[in-house]
Amino acid sequence: MICFAASGGARMQEALISLMQMAKTSAVLARLREEGLPFISVLTDPVYGGVSASLAMLGDVIVAEPKALIGFAGPRVIEQTVREKLPEGFQRSEFLLDHGAIDMIISRSELRPRLGNLLAQMMNLPTPRFVAPVIEPIVVPPAPATI
Repeated sequence: MICFAASGGARMQEALISLMQMAKTSAVLARLREEGLPFISVLTDPVYGGVSASLAMLGDVIVAEPKALIGFAGPRVIEQTVREKLPEGFQRSEFLLDHGAIDMIISRSELRPRLGNLLAQMMNLPTPRFVAPVIEPIVVPPAPATI
């Protein structure tokens, strides 16, 4: 399974319900692992709150986009709590890669072939051949003049 995570965190109104979902998603991922199925987690920008504390960081392989912000609480909240200045780039995907919290950084344009190859390796399947799709330009008519 490949999961793309993007979250700014739960709203205060969702507190109890969102906390319960963290446990449920973690339990489902444990069952997936018991069945021997791979789980690749892709972190986009941003991934905060309970999503980062559960689902997003439980992948067999954790991939992030370049410069993605990833963490449980925001930098200001952490600085106020620990009463220290945080290191430069703290909570960016590059910082997390350097400190072993994620496995790799892949730009969005390279995700499809790289994830396909990774998933094939994890499942002992032949490497897929990807052909880039032809994308027709979208023609947008000009906006009508205002009177």
